[in-house]
Amino acid sequence: MAVGSMCLVLHGHLPYVLRHGVWPHGEDWLYEAAAETYLPILSMIDECVFFKAQPHITIGLTPVLLEQLSHEHFKDGFERYLADRIERAQQDRKDFEAWNHGHMIYLAQHWEEWYTKLAGQFAKIDRNIPKAYAERAESGLIEILTSAATHGYLPLLYEDSSIRAQLRAGLASSHRILGFKPTGMWLPECAYRPGGQWDPPIPWVGKQNRIGLDHLVADETITHFFVENHLIENSRSEWVRDGQWNRVNWDESRKYPGRGWQDVHEPALVNSDGTGPGRVAAFGRDAQVCEQVWSGSIGYPGDGVYLEFHKRHGLRRGLRYWKITGAKVDLGGKHLYYPENVQSKIHEHATHFCNVVKQRLWDYHNRTGRHGVVMASFDAELFGHWWFEGPQFLRDVILSLNADPDVDLQTSEQYLHDHPPDKTVSLPAGSWGEGGDNRVWANEKINWMWDIEYRCEALFGKMTFELPWQKDPQIEELLKKAGRELLLLQASDWEFVITRGQAIDYGIKRFMLHVARFETLIDLCDKLSRDSAYLGRLTDLEKHEVEDAELHDVIFPQIELNWWKM
Repeated sequence: MAVGSMCLVLHGHLPYVLRHGVWPHGEDWLYEAAAETYLPILSMIDECVFFKAQPHITIGLTPVLLEQLSHEHFKDGFERYLADRIERAQQDRKDFEAWNHGHMIYLAQHWEEWYTKLAGQFAKIDRNIPKAYAERAESGLIEILTSAATHGYLPLLYEDSSIRAQLRAGLASSHRILGFKPTGMWLPECAYRPGGQWDPPIPWVGKQNRIGLDHLVADETITHFFVENHLIENSRSEWVRDGQWNRVNWDESRKYPGRGWQDVHEPALVNSDGTGPGRVAAFGRDAQVCEQVWSGSIGYPGDGVYLEFHKRHGLRRGLRYWKITGAKVDLGGKHLYYPENVQSKIHEHATHFCNVVKQRLWDYHNRTGRHGVVMASFDAELFGHWWFEGPQFLRDVILSLNADPDVDLQTSEQYLHDHPPDKTVSLPAGSWGEGGDNRVWANEKINWMWDIEYRCEALFGKMTFELPWQKDPQIEELLKKAGRELLLLQASDWEFVITRGQAIDYGIKRFMLHVARFETLIDLCDKLSRDSAYLGRLTDLEKHEVEDAELHDVIFPQIELNWWKM
């Protein structure tokens, strides 16, 4: 009998970039992630099945990512991208032949074969990446998580109606594209806020009694989500089940540590108002296990044999021919990459990772006598995009754990079915970002954005309440388009790239572009309802503005204004 379980959780997400630039910021982000992460992970899942192993990974595919991957514009552009990469490899090979550099010729041929194989895989799945993942989920091989529609930073949205709309829009997209409703949710940035008193990050009026995210999520039939370890470790005991649910004091966790209180190795139900047992469970990330991959100092992806991410041959879309070589080696000192040297290192790292997982489970079992779980969560794009060999690492981890009688490799949904939580806790606020709080998404660099965002929320609420959209199809249609722009401007990605200094101009441009389109559409709605001279007609310029938004923002085609209802 297994001593514990392992839940391997990958969070797949990219902001909306279709028809908003290509390179260096824009659609190339999506094409790279599809080529280097989403298709390789799909192949990895199938390879595990070929070896008679059950992958049982949990993968989040955010609604905004699903919308893009399922769109014809992406499919056509991705095929052109792969053709370009194949052509680039062929041209590199000719250059290296002129240099008479045998190993670089070999690497160029390797890239040509690699991208040709991807093109074949994409065609084989009928160019439909979401459908391929959905088929594997319906076969019980994996679990797919949903998320907020555009990865909005939920704790800092001003109105609970805005949070409900993000959740409902996200579930609607997941259901429409996947063919089923996921039961698990990845909270954007693992950011959670309990109910009660709330103060915004800028000088706006606070709220006395906000609804906790646990209740907002549970209202949408979600059964579980994921948080950073410090939220679980600082949780308060509320209820316990021994045949029936009983209320307990906050010091219960200190009195009975063997029950698994405040430990990431057991998910707990969450109720932020203390009124009863929770309706949704929270898994806590095992930081000690995750640092084996995440850590900049000891993480496996930093090993010198692996492919160097930052050094490329040529300029735009250049291919990579060098290995990391060493942590302190600058780009000019990198040595050439040797693909045949990495498999033994991958096996070494996968074996070490599995041993760390097993030791953590044994430690928990020896301390409590209970069946625990290690939940290790990562950005999916780490595996393949940032760490080229990452999918092979995942394959070896899955194969190893399938062969280990001490560990059950399970999706989060499977674990909850087999081991229902017997505790309810209240969680503090927090995220998996720097400092464990909101500072990455609310600081002096970006607080001006929240002032604009709050004004947009308030204006949209006012218009959906006052305008006769139920009786006027034209106003209803324009309000729906404005709602889409509101969802898009709420994406947490814009604050993130500005705070991190990764793409400041692009982040500001995209945020303000969606704000401008939102305001234009709202203004047109107002004019149509109040100015009798319009008589339901738009000028040619106004029609062009509406068409421009429709041309560039091609996702969420089925907006429902009732999503913003409480």
